[in-house]
Amino acid sequence: MRRTTMRDRRAGMRFILVAVFLDVMGIGLIIPVLPSLVGAFTASRDQQSHWYGALAATYGTMQFFCAPLLGALSDRFGRRPVMLVSIFGLGLNFLLTAIAPSLWVLLVARVIGGATGASFSVANAYAADVSTPEERGKSFGLLGAVFGLGFIVGPMVGGLLGSQDLRLPFFTAAGLSVLNWLYGFFVLPESLPQNAHSPFVFAKANPLSALIALSQLRGVGGLVGVYALTVLTQFILQTTWVLYTEFRFGWGPRDNGIALFVVGMVAALVQGGLLGILLRRFGDVRITLAGMTSGAVAYLLYGLVQQGWMMYAVIAVNLLGFAAAPALQSIVSKAVDPRKQGMTMGSLNAISGIMTVVAPLIGTSILAQVGHLPRTDWRVGSTFFLCAALQLCAIAMAYTHFRRQARIKSA
Repeated sequence: MRRTTMRDRRAGMRFILVAVFLDVMGIGLIIPVLPSLVGAFTASRDQQSHWYGALAATYGTMQFFCAPLLGALSDRFGRRPVMLVSIFGLGLNFLLTAIAPSLWVLLVARVIGGATGASFSVANAYAADVSTPEERGKSFGLLGAVFGLGFIVGPMVGGLLGSQDLRLPFFTAAGLSVLNWLYGFFVLPESLPQNAHSPFVFAKANPLSALIALSQLRGVGGLVGVYALTVLTQFILQTTWVLYTEFRFGWGPRDNGIALFVVGMVAALVQGGLLGILLRRFGDVRITLAGMTSGAVAYLLYGLVQQGWMMYAVIAVNLLGFAAAPALQSIVSKAVDPRKQGMTMGSLNAISGIMTVVAPLIGTSILAQVGHLPRTDWRVGSTFFLCAALQLCAIAMAYTHFRRQARIKSA
């Protein structure tokens, strides 16, 4: 196998950024129309909600089980083949959804989509491969930025296409996957040197075993719970945002579309531009703690504000909140052996996967209890108050972990 050059690595990083953007855009395309497509197969809103919940839970469950598996496979066989197979599978998911004649075919498509959509862990491992330890925080920030941009463009385009034909966004997403696969086949170099490949052990690919192993890694252990709580609060916000703003401010699709566009742009600005500067100036640990603290305050304010325009003010002052997750990822990555980057990123992705199942159940259950209250009642913001409390717990855990590590190093 020929030696990977710096030029190859740069080309590979460009591909990973493009691949993540196209994959996320494809996923974003279907967000505005999948509930309506499910409704086309059901006779009542109750059935529609039941089946949509089942599809969402299936997708998240497959992410949970397959993220560490794909990560471990990439440690054994390399990032390139796993990425190409995953992109192909995601395209198949979109195509099956586009031509689905029944709900059961939609369910099969979501199984395939959840399994192959877990390739984001491999993308993170690839970024770690081609970045120096000092650059990893910035690389993860760039991935977060293009991830956010994909979710800005995708839903907007998907809504426009879906207004013409419910299945058109799925055909479009499948086409994007084909282009993505072709680009990867002809451009993507392997990032993992042959001598860095590690044997595949199925027990390590088990998500529970992978999470246990991650918690036992020196210098990482306590951060597993921190990452889990941070991701949980983010997913609760994402899955309840539209319902909450409707209950509190009477916002419709247009208002929420504008707000989510602003959120995505701010996230891209911070993670793609400011993060590298912040990390060099203040370091991973300080940015992680400051970002989590900013996020906790933002959650509290989201639940308290009484006017819609105030939500934009909170978004604007919560710049550091968008830097916490990539900074935390960087800390975990630096503490891991290069040969285990795939498994580690897969384990982190598995945490995200299970939270996509748990978060909607928690968030929507709380909103169901307070949705009937007057808009000005403070209890309407209970979902965000819970997020603030969970984030405070994560901050306490992170602070304790960092102090313990500092004592160990100074001993």
